[in-house]
Amino acid sequence: MRSLGYKDRYIRLLQPDIVSLVSQIHEQKVRQIFATETKADSFAQLAERAKIKSIKASNQMEGIDTSDSRLKKIVCDKTVPKTCSEKEIAGYREALNGICQNYAYMPVKPSTILQLHQELYKFTGNKGGYFRSPDDAVVAQTGRQDSEAAGGRPAAAGEVAEYINAICQDFQDTCRDPLYDPLLVIPMFILDFLCVHPFYAGNRRISRLLTLLLLYRSEYTVGMYSSIEKLIEKTKGSYEKTLRDSALGWHEGSNHDLPFVRYMLKIIIAAYRDFSSVQFTITSGMPKPERVREIIRNSSKKITRADIMKKCPDISRVTVERALTEMVKNQEILKIGGGRYTAYTWNREKE
Repeated sequence: MRSLGYKDRYIRLLQPDIVSLVSQIHEQKVRQIFATETKADSFAQLAERAKIKSIKASNQMEGIDTSDSRLKKIVCDKTVPKTCSEKEIAGYREALNGICQNYAYMPVKPSTILQLHQELYKFTGNKGGYFRSPDDAVVAQTGRQDSEAAGGRPAAAGEVAEYINAICQDFQDTCRDPLYDPLLVIPMFILDFLCVHPFYAGNRRISRLLTLLLLYRSEYTVGMYSSIEKLIEKTKGSYEKTLRDSALGWHEGSNHDLPFVRYMLKIIIAAYRDFSSVQFTITSGMPKPERVREIIRNSSKKITRADIMKKCPDISRVTVERALTEMVKNQEILKIGGGRYTAYTWNREKE
């Protein structure tokens, strides 16, 4: 069993660009917490949309999918999951809801990880909540199995429980020390988790749930309002490459965490930027039709109704449509195309 040594590995991460990324996240963290705490009700719809995106993206990356209409009903717990994929999506919903509501009471322990895995397979009829074991009698039969660990080969089954206990303990010991920023320790923990590959299935999805849990416990809660899983899905190629690069030589203790840590910091910053772009439209104090008008006026290209609703998650579809109809009538904006492809642009000639 290799030594983990987060404190020793941490020193190698202190590159100028990494320090800069961490500083940017610290600045954004304060603004986001202030905005969401002072106007919590205004961000409720944004949080609901982020949850839907997160559940869809994290599962879709593993080939687990359903229609958008079914997905929304499952996320909102308004239907019974029917297919194997829908049952796994419902399990992810349960695990994610538990993190969002109870993260402060979910310590970084093996029992917490097992609890999340059990939730993931809650509706499938398969056994979740067990680590890989050399004893075939207690192998968790979870249906679809993961192809490989991040390092190409998993840790020996007999060492899984010991490894998970070690990474949890080392993570807690390191983060208790104020000299070590959790933003750098969290990606190292996730990398180790994926290299150990503790479960027969569900490792990648559990790793993304753990990412949110560890960030939330460190007060980086932007993932509640801007989907980190969606940002990972959009950059899946970089996600996989940086995982491979950082996992190379993991079993020998010669790997370098830097590529994956850098990638994850950039994902977190992207989440804060997405949040900031929406935050203005929510907290500006403008009447809702005026906010729709300003979004179109400030857009350098044509924009659809769906684009506007993404930027204004607290404005209903009916209100957006009324504002668009009124602006077209007054020739403030130009309507382009029709049907599902309808877009709008500001009429510069009328200025």
